[in-house]
Amino acid sequence: MNSNVNDELRQRVERRRRQRSGHTAETIVAAVYMATGHRILGRRFKTPVGEIDLIAIRRNRVAFIEVKKRQRTEDAEDAITLTMRRRVRRAADLWLARNPQYQEHEIGFDLVFVLPWRFPIIMRDAL
Repeated sequence: MNSNVNDELRQRVERRRRQRSGHTAETIVAAVYMATGHRILGRRFKTPVGEIDLIAIRRNRVAFIEVKKRQRTEDAEDAITLTMRRRVRRAADLWLARNPQYQEHEIGFDLVFVLPWRFPIIMRDAL
């Protein structure tokens, strides 16, 4: 019984640590996008069909951005699944439906890898 409680507590602590780490990575990526002239329109946009980490605009392009923080590039690449791509696209469709003023803009789906001791790797239109 006591072992189960300890395991559950450890899992909860680890989940919170990963969540904070992911939020930090999103903040870093938002700063990079802002430094390149983007305006952040949304962060952690949650819908019943999925979530978008960041939404940014620059000129006539709205970017829906998925951030993956991992220790190695290979691990970040492995996290990009067909299910994840569909989730982001469905959430983007919902966001655009709720924000019709952006429907005529160019739409992009960017993927950003945040790795230790490296500048974030930004891949435009990668999803």
